[in-house]
Amino acid sequence: MSEFITLEMIDEAVAAIHSYTQRKPKIGLILGTGLGDMAESVSPADIIHYSKIPHWPQSTIQGHKGRLVIGDLEGQPALIMQGRAHYYEGYSMPIVGFPVRVMIRMGVKVLVVTNAAGGVNPDYEPGDVMLINDHISLIAMGGLNPLWGPNIDEFGERFPDMSQPYDQELLSLAKEIAKEKGLSPREGVYVCLAGPSFESPADLRFLHTIGVDAVGMSTVPEVITARHAKLRVLGLSGISNKANLDGSTVTTHEEVLEAGKILVPKMDAIIRGVIRRL
Repeated sequence: MSEFITLEMIDEAVAAIHSYTQRKPKIGLILGTGLGDMAESVSPADIIHYSKIPHWPQSTIQGHKGRLVIGDLEGQPALIMQGRAHYYEGYSMPIVGFPVRVMIRMGVKVLVVTNAAGGVNPDYEPGDVMLINDHISLIAMGGLNPLWGPNIDEFGERFPDMSQPYDQELLSLAKEIAKEKGLSPREGVYVCLAGPSFESPADLRFLHTIGVDAVGMSTVPEVITARHAKLRVLGLSGISNKANLDGSTVTTHEEVLEAGKILVPKMDAIIRGVIRRL
């Protein structure tokens, strides 16, 4: 697979998707580990397995179904990814951002990204939802940027602004919806690391010191790709495990999946409420 992507590759993927559906989604959703069941209520829906789409990265992680669900969600035409690709699975960073490029080419204007994340903020508890108001892209700072390679001018400029990666109006709307639903989400900064190993206690203490509230291994590359094309972005982290700042606990993937069962109803209520108001 190519290290970076071309417009031709993107258009081949778009053509393949159009061969399975005539729908024209305006909202894209990326569902993270343990959160994929949110798409099950979309009916009727066109379902496309990632393996049917040229150049589309395949999901290899438990909890990621690896398929697109395209249909109406709260009256809005939506494209939902049940699972995503990660850098640690062996994909180049531009390939990780490839699905977002395809969404953009299909006409998506708003992107909702979700993830399961570790709580770095000591006040966070498993089951909390955090609305992302900013991120720290350590992985991109180290050179692994999804926009690496020749710029595709059809999407955006060579040096895109990242001063507001998460849309402030969508963030305010999400907080309003949460209050109406009796929910009390957190709000904070997410950091993307390369993975796949979980963080050491010293890693977490460092992240806490630089202002991180939640840590994961996804989302930021997709947000950078989306903002390159000026999509509006709403981000939500489901806190699946508490910060292990002193090394007293062990984090497991099973724990992350289990937390998803608690988080899905909360995130579902917020996301549906926002989409309903768009």
